[in-house]
Amino acid sequence: MAARELVLASPRSLCAGVDRAVETVEAVLAQHGAPVYVRKQIVHNVHVVAGLESKGVVFVDELDEVPDDSLVVFSAHGVSPRVHAEAARRRLRVIDATCPLVTKVHSEAKRYATQGNTIVLIGHAGHEEVDGTMGEAPEQTVLVETVEDVAALTVPDPDRVVYLTQTTLAVDDTAEVIAALLARFPRAVGPAGGDICYATTNRQAAVQQVAEQTDVVLVIGSANSSNSVRMVERVRRQGTPAYLIDDAAAIEPEWLAEARAVGISAGASAPQWLVDEVVAHLVRLGATAVRELAVTTETMQFSLPQQASSTRTQLK
Repeated sequence: MAARELVLASPRSLCAGVDRAVETVEAVLAQHGAPVYVRKQIVHNVHVVAGLESKGVVFVDELDEVPDDSLVVFSAHGVSPRVHAEAARRRLRVIDATCPLVTKVHSEAKRYATQGNTIVLIGHAGHEEVDGTMGEAPEQTVLVETVEDVAALTVPDPDRVVYLTQTTLAVDDTAEVIAALLARFPRAVGPAGGDICYATTNRQAAVQQVAEQTDVVLVIGSANSSNSVRMVERVRRQGTPAYLIDDAAAIEPEWLAEARAVGISAGASAPQWLVDEVVAHLVRLGATAVRELAVTTETMQFSLPQQASSTRTQLK
């Protein structure tokens, strides 16, 4: 390994919404014991999921896998009203760990639908967050992923178009899609301040600055983590090689053979201990300096859902 310097992006790793979701499941385990059922992965990280499974959490794809009258936690990505209705019909005890910033997008969708608008949702097909948001007003919502999708879009009334976005998108790509949408539908409006969350924006900005000072960038995160994948894409777009890794064991020596400086970041679903392990691994391989490059400081915190909040202080 040629690298002598490691440059750590900051902010990196867990965001407030992910931290809240994981703490919610741990609090429920402490209060009720195993098993605790969680619909979908609580957050998109293989190590977080495996760690919770080892404690007695059972992850399911759909509610028909949960026994009647059981307790179930909804993941950070949110669910549609249909899922809430099914849980009520099955008399399941629900604790909703949806990120508050995703809940905000759901509220916007309901409000815009009530006003009779066509909602253009910018996001990735099949992502749990997108499925949940579209479920708020399925008859009035259309999904677009690219500028080409916008070009092919037809709507009942061009003057009643609004747009929302998945919270974990690439900032630059989303801006291009919004620009194309406004070119076609000049009266289209979106939410004040946008929907891409602060953590996604901050991590993309930080890893971009790190990429400008390094020869290769490692982003710690799982393949199904949208915000982690977008970080890799952003670095590659500016010409710096970048790799998405679940952990230190995934690092290929040839990636670092010619690198004098290696950038390191982690998606919003990846815990800090994975960053620490990667740094330790690279130090063992010969890195001699570690520095942090900070673009901002995050202070956001979210309260746990009421049913899970009583044990928060015990978990800290």
